[in-house]
Amino acid sequence: MSRRSLLRAFGAGAAGATLAGCGVPAAYVQPGDRAGRDLSATDHTLRFANWPLYIDTDDEDESKRPTLDAFTERTGISVRYTEEINDNDEFFGKISPALMNHQQTGRDLIVISDWMAARFVRLGWVQEMDRTEQPNVAKYLDPQLRSPAFDQGRRHSVPWQSGITGIAYNRKKLGREIKHTSDLWAADLRGKVTLLSGLDESFALLMQGNGVDITRWTRDDFYTTCDQVEKLVKEKHIRRFTGNDYIKDLSTGDVLACQAYSGDVIQLQADNPEIEFVVPEEGAELWAESLMIPNLARHKRNAEKLIDYYYEPEVAAELATWVNYVCPVPAAREVLASAKDEETAALAEDPLIFPDDAMRRRLAIARDITSEERTEFAKKWNSIVGL
Repeated sequence: MSRRSLLRAFGAGAAGATLAGCGVPAAYVQPGDRAGRDLSATDHTLRFANWPLYIDTDDEDESKRPTLDAFTERTGISVRYTEEINDNDEFFGKISPALMNHQQTGRDLIVISDWMAARFVRLGWVQEMDRTEQPNVAKYLDPQLRSPAFDQGRRHSVPWQSGITGIAYNRKKLGREIKHTSDLWAADLRGKVTLLSGLDESFALLMQGNGVDITRWTRDDFYTTCDQVEKLVKEKHIRRFTGNDYIKDLSTGDVLACQAYSGDVIQLQADNPEIEFVVPEEGAELWAESLMIPNLARHKRNAEKLIDYYYEPEVAAELATWVNYVCPVPAAREVLASAKDEETAALAEDPLIFPDDAMRRRLAIARDITSEERTEFAKKWNSIVGL
């Protein structure tokens, strides 16, 4: 299951849009009603919900999570960690009844993708963090991730991990380089290309290929992209639309080039060095999955401490060696570079974990799809994809 999950069906997208849309937003929670009684001073616990395979584990005992164990040993705060987030929409459906009815979710900390995080911020379902309690976040957070459109100044969210949506391809089997998004449409790739099926996962890279500034894309830009993709589908140029199952297609050679996530490709390259990941010359999307504290969380201060702990460069470096996504703490690179283990030190030079300046100039964070746009755009996109 993709951590950058699919927008499974029009129904799920429409439900979220209705909640966050125009008219009478009954689900909206006013700022004064978001905080609950914080028990952190006397109750040294914390409930943390995350995606599967998104934290370091012990090599000999997968039930142990070294960085979390170290946090508990240092602070005395025990963490109940659950891998319960398999899909953004599914998780939204699980906790939205409590949030819209001003009730506790039973979770102090959650990790969700940018586009869903935007929805939570619009609805007023997450609390503003106290940055005076988070000096590491203030000091070490990647400048490129500091102020997304949906959460100016990162007051309600802090990136857990980041990543890039770009292009993966088998250079040996293709016999040439891919440098531009438009290279995907070459005649020799007919029937050998896949795109991501999720609206929020797919559109930015395709727009960038058309020269669009995705920080301020328009309705016309969206429909131009849809027309282009629809034509390619009719011509059978696009083999299919995928979730994370593009990994299998690329590994077997059924697909030679595809839209892909940087973290997945790092893992693929370990088994097949012929697989390459490219940030097209026109640019690629930089995204994050962010830590957020839901309304009425009973251990807000404990949650803030845990977030700040993961922004210590040494801790961020330990997490990066296991997760292999773009590390939101650039200072962790120096920690890894000084490692005695050669494989660990090599990660400091991997631009898919620590993008270099040249790559960063081609990365951008897309503005999110507004609640007013979502129903219309999801219906159009899903009609093309076949959802």
